[in-house]
Amino acid sequence: MSSGTAVRRILMTTDAVGGVWTYAIDLCRALRAHGVEVVLATMGPLPRSDQRQEVAALENVALVESSHRLEWMDNPWDDVARAGEWLLDLERSFRPDAIHLNGYAHGALPWRAPVLIAAHSCVLSWWRAVRGGSPPTEWNRYRDAVRDGLHGAHLVVAPTRAMLNALQAHYGLLARTVVIPNGRNVPALPRVAKEPFVLSVGRLWDEAKNAATLARAARGLPWPVRLAGSTHAPGNDEQHFEGVELPGTLPAAELWQHFARASIYALPARYEPFGLSVLEAASAGCALVLGDIPSLREVWGEAALYVPPDDVGQLQHTLRELITDTDRRHVLAQRALQSAARYTISRMAERYVAAYAQLSRSSPVHGTVAGILA
Repeated sequence: MSSGTAVRRILMTTDAVGGVWTYAIDLCRALRAHGVEVVLATMGPLPRSDQRQEVAALENVALVESSHRLEWMDNPWDDVARAGEWLLDLERSFRPDAIHLNGYAHGALPWRAPVLIAAHSCVLSWWRAVRGGSPPTEWNRYRDAVRDGLHGAHLVVAPTRAMLNALQAHYGLLARTVVIPNGRNVPALPRVAKEPFVLSVGRLWDEAKNAATLARAARGLPWPVRLAGSTHAPGNDEQHFEGVELPGTLPAAELWQHFARASIYALPARYEPFGLSVLEAASAGCALVLGDIPSLREVWGEAALYVPPDDVGQLQHTLRELITDTDRRHVLAQRALQSAARYTISRMAERYVAAYAQLSRSSPVHGTVAGILA
């Protein structure tokens, strides 16, 4: 590898629910240029056929699937334990140089290889941002499992300083941390004219994304608002939205077409540790209207307009002004496009390769860890 690290094999966990999948696939694809092979182990809902096709195109990735419940789901702990045994079996078979977890609880397993945890969100920080205060006592076991996992890892990565600060506020000071922003590359798309509509993309059932507030604001706008994504939470009822267009969960190629045509991207998020969908929209030349939260300001600075997440009137006013002011909309779109250029997959991968190299020089923290396997 160009960095000189001996880390050539990674066991990486992921789920197929949302942005974590996109992040994992992009990172795996970029790691190919660094000579890194990946066993990608999924938990939660099984990947869709188009997601399996994404992995099949990556010669450096082997996909292994399970349907073990994720740690943030209802009553997951028997599944979390079974998933731990499954992952340790995979480690024994694959003999990776490092473990890359995109979850928390399994950081406390007796791994032989050193462990990196990439933090994408957590229930405690979600709860404080979305509902205020601390979650009810039934989440105590989750809190303890996440804390133990984080403190069992050799290195904790977060995509923003805001997310890292939230982790340390809820789970205690972490010994070794680094901020590595996420990345995204725009595929080659035909040049198309921007069209008069507002787009938002994501898990529409997730209160953090705040799609309901955007749907309420849509009722007074001269342009249609299009909400793309799932309205059905895993294991729960479907959410209903009125007065907006709902194309559903779209394949990646079709979704990029929506980004390319949308003039404005709106995400009045209450909680968003990084915001891959915002990066995609900015990369496609959309003007951005975002929730006024620390993580989104950290990433986008002066390249976006910000509104209090739950202020329907302010959101509607901001969108209406941007719809009617073509020059300002174009200026904001250019700022977003320029800012997006900083967040590439290759830059993200380079920083992860450096982090893996740091792991390879780590001393194991578990009493039963034997060291890195050859």
